[in-house]
Amino acid sequence: MLRILAPFAIAMILTACGQANDSEGPATSQVVAPPPAEDTMQLAGKQAYEQACAQCHDEGVDGAPKTGDREAWANRSWLWEAVLFEHAKSGYMTMPAKGGEEKLDDAIVEMAAEYMLTKTFPDVMPSD
Repeated sequence: MLRILAPFAIAMILTACGQANDSEGPATSQVVAPPPAEDTMQLAGKQAYEQACAQCHDEGVDGAPKTGDREAWANRSWLWEAVLFEHAKSGYMTMPAKGGEEKLDDAIVEMAAEYMLTKTFPDVMPSD
């Protein structure tokens, strides 16, 4: 199902990026060739991660588990993927819902979380 939503997800990310903050001045437009279909979900997840998650998860701000640090993710619930998706969408402790990017669609937030897991556990195949 996520593969079907991926083109819509990229459009939403690009729209959200252009509306991030009106005080920053006019957004510049860039022409970018679309990625191959098999890379669309990964690209959408990466873009959403960089927009909403990386600020805290790259450096472990406020105890956020660092992306790529398997030890930081140890001792999580055995339902960790489902729990992670729910926390990413709704917020958890000091982490705001959707990483503070309320305009992001839930499917995009899940793609960002999946991207983070893929970067942390590259040897584990994602489930379809």
